[in-house]
Amino acid sequence: MANAKTILPEEGKNNILITSALPYVNNIPHLGNVIGSVLSADVFSRFSKLRDRPTLFICGTDEYGTATEARARETGQTPKELCDEFHFKHKAIYDWFEIGFDYFGRTTTEQQTVIAQDIFMKLYNNGFLEERTTLQPYCEHHHSFLADRFVEGTCPKCQYDDARGDQCDKCGSLLDALELINPRCKVDGTTPVPKDTTHIFMRLDKIQEDIAKFFAQSSVKGGWSPNGISITKSWLDKGLEGRSITRDLSWGTPVPLPGYEKKVLYVWFDACIGYPSITANYTKDWELWWRNPEQVKLFQFMGKDNVPFHTVIFPGSQLGTKDKWTQLHNISVTEYLNYEQGKFSKSRGIGVFGDGAKETGIPPAVWRYYLIANRPETGDTQFEWKAFIAGNNSELLANVGNFVNRLVKFVNAKLGGVIPEFSAEYTDNSFDFPGFIGEVNTLLAEYVAEMEAVHLRSGLRKFMEISAKGNLILAGRLDNANLANSPERTHAIIGLALNLAYLLASLSSPFMPATGVSIAEQLNAPILSIPDKWSPGALPGGHKIGKAAYLFTRIPEEKEAEWRGKYGGTQASRQAEEDAKAKKAADKARDKERKKAKVRNGWEVSSFDLWRRVWSFRGLGPLRFLRLLSQKITMLISYQKEATKAASSSTDAPKDAARTEEAKQAKGTEQIKYAEAAEKVETAKDTKVELPLRGVTAEEQAPPPSAAP
Repeated sequence: MANAKTILPEEGKNNILITSALPYVNNIPHLGNVIGSVLSADVFSRFSKLRDRPTLFICGTDEYGTATEARARETGQTPKELCDEFHFKHKAIYDWFEIGFDYFGRTTTEQQTVIAQDIFMKLYNNGFLEERTTLQPYCEHHHSFLADRFVEGTCPKCQYDDARGDQCDKCGSLLDALELINPRCKVDGTTPVPKDTTHIFMRLDKIQEDIAKFFAQSSVKGGWSPNGISITKSWLDKGLEGRSITRDLSWGTPVPLPGYEKKVLYVWFDACIGYPSITANYTKDWELWWRNPEQVKLFQFMGKDNVPFHTVIFPGSQLGTKDKWTQLHNISVTEYLNYEQGKFSKSRGIGVFGDGAKETGIPPAVWRYYLIANRPETGDTQFEWKAFIAGNNSELLANVGNFVNRLVKFVNAKLGGVIPEFSAEYTDNSFDFPGFIGEVNTLLAEYVAEMEAVHLRSGLRKFMEISAKGNLILAGRLDNANLANSPERTHAIIGLALNLAYLLASLSSPFMPATGVSIAEQLNAPILSIPDKWSPGALPGGHKIGKAAYLFTRIPEEKEAEWRGKYGGTQASRQAEEDAKAKKAADKARDKERKKAKVRNGWEVSSFDLWRRVWSFRGLGPLRFLRLLSQKITMLISYQKEATKAASSSTDAPKDAARTEEAKQAKGTEQIKYAEAAEKVETAKDTKVELPLRGVTAEEQAPPPSAAP
């Protein structure tokens, strides 16, 4: 959908600016990444353009930061070489999924430097930045300050033992690397030491009132998704604090202050500025989009982990400059798409990454349909091969494909490919023709309303319901006998049905662009804009249609086992996962014993933890000091309680071990029985399957299928 002509806002029109979260360059996207940002944004962009609005869809790779520097070190490349390689890979993947960016750029550009430094200096001059000397983990082994992502350890809030220094992936909390319990250097595994370093902090606390006002207005007016509202509200309710926006790195936007020549802007301050900078690389008139709040509405799409940076930090940066900015109108946030009741894992070969979808031989339209139908809008959802296959066979093929193919083939075979003369006002007692048109228009209005509200999953459901109406009007009425005995009625049915198919070409295009194109080609007509009301006369009598072509083909059920095996991880990876779990359990038991031994003689902590807790309080205000001190004391009390509990339970260990051994023996017998039963069940044909739009439904369905609920 890329447009050769530069797209700019037009006076007096509903101008729409769309961004999807910038994918981090050195990660190969999996299906969850695709639906979470770029595919969702693409669906809305295509819909907006088919509503005849000036619409610009911008995205690009996020290339600066610690992760890129670390990955380049591992691969022996420069960060620039790594980014060039992965930028190309990302674009190739999105092209295959038919993502129609108007411009797909990158953040490592001169425009990024100019715009980011301009925002930085305006924040600095307006008093929203301040210099602080802080403690930062320092690795004495390879003589370097460690950025947040180079430090791993136990989360102080949920006790997850594989948290990063910037964020806990389990509870979602944003962290400071020095808050981690038992921290370790990700590069070499050694324990870092705290060391003074100077950084620039953004005083979000001084901008909180303006951010809260923006949030209150935009979230209501723009109709933010509920999860976007709740995450932002949680941040504001806790109270915003100063956050460091510089890092001790070489790969990034330079800090435009003397004395900071060896530091760069923190990627999460810098990355969101990529949206206007990428637009600036698309057009020199980028400010018509980004400094035009009166005439432009900004829609942003992302997963829930990116919300605070788009609803608090970036809006705070805009407000702090005191300049006029186009600010967020609507944010559409997804939860997580998981894989077969587990998580996607590139390292273990679990899930569909990169070119994996292409390698199956299933066209992009089917993937787009299933991902949108299963879009995690209000809670986590699952990608499952059984449902994926059923969605193609029992939804797309039996509903949309059956309707269009049956109709076009009949007209070509019986009427020479020419639409007969018909009246859209035809009525008789055999069918409620006016009622049919009214029902289609009711569903069309609901489709438009859902899409306008960025309820993409519901919009797709309405499209399928409209298609089902087409199958309904053909049922028992499109055959040789009816054509011979009731020609006027049959001609009216054919005319209405072909015009409904023409409407479906437009309505399907946001979700499955290739499907829309194919329908239009079979009807020998261009795709039209999406109307508010359907009038079945766009294809008149006498119009010559094209040849029939299959929109979808059946996927054999046997593919489920094949694909589940291929994308379920290798035997080596599964064994490695089991070994990792065993090692984790052993490490946990060992740590528990060490902790118990330490606390027996009082409140002891490791020398690093003790030094960190005392030293990190230096220079803090009294309220901050008391709050942190209270947290650390509470933590130490928790350690003592755990040790006491562990000591008291150790006397029961022999009894527990005996019980465990008995349970294992019993479980072994039960597992044999279970395996035999499971093998019998597996050989039986499963007649029920979970469909994305229907719940549990018979896998096979005779046409015409019932409408999706």
